Amino acid sequence: MKKLIIQIPCYNEEKTLPVTLAVLPRAVQGFDVVEWLIIDDGCRDDTVRVALENGVDHVVRLTKNKGLAKGFIAGLDRCLRLGADVIVNTDADNQYDARDIPKLVAPIIEGTADVVIGCRPIDDIEHFSSLKKILQKVGSRVVRAASKTRVSDTTSGFRAISREAAMQMNVFSEYTYTLETIIQAGQKNMAIVSVPVRTNDYLRPSRLMRSIPSYIRKSVATIIRIFVVYKPFRFFLGVGLVTFGGGLFIALRFLYFYLSGSGDGHIQSLILAAILLGAGFQVILTAFLSDLLSVNRRLLEDVQYRLRKMELSKKTSDHEQQEH
Repeated sequence: MKKLIIQIPCYNEEKTLPVTLAVLPRAVQGFDVVEWLIIDDGCRDDTVRVALENGVDHVVRLTKNKGLAKGFIAGLDRCLRLGADVIVNTDADNQYDARDIPKLVAPIIEGTADVVIGCRPIDDIEHFSSLKKILQKVGSRVVRAASKTRVSDTTSGFRAISREAAMQMNVFSEYTYTLETIIQAGQKNMAIVSVPVRTNDYLRPSRLMRSIPSYIRKSVATIIRIFVVYKPFRFFLGVGLVTFGGGLFIALRFLYFYLSGSGDGHIQSLILAAILLGAGFQVILTAFLSDLLSVNRRLLEDVQYRLRKMELSKKTSDHEQQEH
């Protein structure tokens, strides 16, 4: 029996959730069962009651608001334990058109993708400001470079994930899962494709973009952190070479003046060059150490994946024996 679970992270969504649930499918080609799951991310309103009244099958309850990224991972874990073969993630504000879910899961059913991202028509979304559209495109370009993928809308939360891919997902960011999961999937050589999807009318302001400066600051911090975690050697080597190169340039400049007989007036340059050369060398050493740590991280992630797979396989086997 092939199962699809549609998960929705929620934080005080009692007003918009009924609109979202009203159009979710209960039957999708290629699946015997379609179930709905919400993640109660510390809601302080009647989101859970509204969800249950509107037919939600499962509720993941978090005792306090832990943010979108933690809620997303908690949902994936529960979906896996419930036996999902494919997981679709969508937003509670009905931003994405649920009629595109069959299109979203099709590449996974066909065996051509592990992760499918629903790409919005950014230029055609009226409530997106010009600056937000530019930021979306710039951010997507950076993530594509880091992940070696061709996803055009990396901040889209409308995505389908196979069971195998979900078992390998980890999110370290506390801000959002969208960027990190794409980079992580690319680093793990998962097959990632994107499909064009439609969007619905604007229901409420974005919870992630409370202001443009805040969004830029948090997005830049997230991307840098992801680079440090998944590309540590390149990151620290780049910083080290720039620092060391700056120190070398200043040292050569001082040497030029010294050989010209006017080095006494440039002692400050010599001190600065020594500091930059020493710092650059230390950062380059850090690059090699961080590369060793990243190898260890990948080994631990592989162990985690194997343990998770064994645990879920045992759980499925026990469940089948109970049914018989």
